[in-house]
Amino acid sequence: MESNSLYLGDNLAVMRGMQDGAADLIYLDPPFASQQEYGIFLHSGGEIAQAGDATAFSDIWRWRAGELEALGESLPVRIGSLLCAIAEMRGSDPLSAYLVMMAPRLVELRRLLAPDGSLYLHCDPNASHYLKALLDAVFGADCFRREIVWRSGWVSGFKSHARNWVRNHDVILYYVRDARSFTFNTEERFKPHPKGYERRGGGGNPLGTAIDDVWEDPDLYSPWIMSFSTEKRGYATQKPVKLLDRIVRVSSRPGDHLLDPFCGGGTALVAAQALGRRWTGIDSSPAAISVTRARLAEAGIFAPDYDYRE
Repeated sequence: MESNSLYLGDNLAVMRGMQDGAADLIYLDPPFASQQEYGIFLHSGGEIAQAGDATAFSDIWRWRAGELEALGESLPVRIGSLLCAIAEMRGSDPLSAYLVMMAPRLVELRRLLAPDGSLYLHCDPNASHYLKALLDAVFGADCFRREIVWRSGWVSGFKSHARNWVRNHDVILYYVRDARSFTFNTEERFKPHPKGYERRGGGGNPLGTAIDDVWEDPDLYSPWIMSFSTEKRGYATQKPVKLLDRIVRVSSRPGDHLLDPFCGGGTALVAAQALGRRWTGIDSSPAAISVTRARLAEAGIFAPDYDYRE
């Protein structure tokens, strides 16, 4: 795995050409099985508009007869059995097709993860429980560490029109390669106390307040929620740098290698570079790679040529 490299193409093909244990930290924000297509957007003066017909990625899935069987020996028996059970229960629907796509990629990601490495999978509540079952099958249930709830912003506008409880969070599933030994920088898992803070009776932790598994900090909100965010780069599902900064700080060391196999707008790569980590990004969308390259260049980061893999 080359350091600080971008790959345009099918991440499964790219990953199969990489050596075992090459990634110390893996973050992936794959499609959410939303059955939508996502464009590239322009942001100017508080107004957001789609940039012509530019497509960032398609998140539309259809069940194809024989596709699961065609994976054959590339999947362990227990994972194939789990997928068959889900497809039978759900009736071979689009979400089942999505999980068939994800399964072999999760198998490859485990192979690529270093012995003390960590994986964070960003998803939504519609698919998170199925993806957790797949991850349990791939990594082992004992390697599950936490289900993190990320609040993406405040409730306003179109969200409040839902005839339901308003959904306002994503899920981040945190797994490790080895439950007995993994990188976790505990001292980074604190938010500093406000200036002038004094605990009644004394004895407060000098590092600050421990961060729990519900991340609702306003400075972690989606840049698309923040009207005047300078982070917006037109990528519809872009995540904030501070969200990735937290993950990279806690679950890797300087010089470690981060892999993002669905790199999208490049947020994880920007965060890794800023913290002195090496990185590799993969995406099948030319638009995503273009946004990422431009974003790296804006940050003064060398944007290398990328390989195309069928």
